Amino acid sequence: MLDSILFIDDDPITLMLCKMVTKKASFSNEIATSKNGEEALQYFDTLKEIGPNNELKKQPQLIFLDLNMPVMGGWEFLESFSTSEYDDYNKTKVIILSSTIDPEDLEKSKKYPMVIDFLSKPISQEMLEYVKGII
Repeated sequence: MLDSILFIDDDPITLMLCKMVTKKASFSNEIATSKNGEEALQYFDTLKEIGPNNELKKQPQLIFLDLNMPVMGGWEFLESFSTSEYDDYNKTKVIILSSTIDPEDLEKSKKYPMVIDFLSKPISQEMLEYVKGII
């Protein structure tokens, strides 16, 4: 079981489903959510401010990332998250969880070393079992 994960998705129903499935699968002790990439970067900025050993917020070991979101989408998040500003989190793995599997997006995701897979929504317990095997 992971200590902490982060879901980044603009759809509240998707986030609710992700939380339910993750809890049912006993996949993670802590589940954080952000509704877009900008909010997720603010989450990591807060982690930097409070320090890595703070019990209130744990550094996510895994991020499930949607691509198409308002304000800041998944690609923009990955561009920012890949900069030296977020070096403290370069061990955090990312799984793109998208409703579309465009071959171009799949190819583009390979340029980000932290992206370990590209999966199609919706999340399921079987998917989480698969993820346990690759992380």
